[in-house]
Amino acid sequence: MGLLSFIKEAGEKLFGGSSAHASEAPVAAGGGTDVNAAAAAAIKTYIETQNLGLTGLQVTYAADTGVVTLAGSAPSQEASEKASLAAGNVANVTSVDNNLEAPAAAPAQYHDVVRGDTLSAISKKYYGDANKYNAIFEANKPMLTSPDKIYPGQKLRIPAL
Repeated sequence: MGLLSFIKEAGEKLFGGSSAHASEAPVAAGGGTDVNAAAAAAIKTYIETQNLGLTGLQVTYAADTGVVTLAGSAPSQEASEKASLAAGNVANVTSVDNNLEAPAAAPAQYHDVVRGDTLSAISKKYYGDANKYNAIFEANKPMLTSPDKIYPGQKLRIPAL
């Protein structure tokens, strides 16, 4: 699928309070200091909670660059894209290199949420109809739990209709 870029400061805070970042992941058990491995494990767990049907998922993280690399297999192009979004919408991740194997399909478009955006407004922009916002909501589940819960800096998948 390739490399997707994300806004570094936006995203899920997987490692503690509101000022936590992926590069500040807890030190691995046993006194080790491999922050990259701890962050990769947390990101992998987060992706797996999305129940995308991925097999053999491998996640690496480089704190110095903010790059997450995904490997393994996805049951569909949509699942592969959602895995990229789940990994990229984590605080301190700047890009995701998605190497997941998936059946060939037309890739979706992506939209970076800005202040004042709503799913209806995004739907109007891409589809010409604000009432088709539910297609965007469904394409971004389970990362989105409500059509009203989007935030600036978040990247959304815009499926073809």
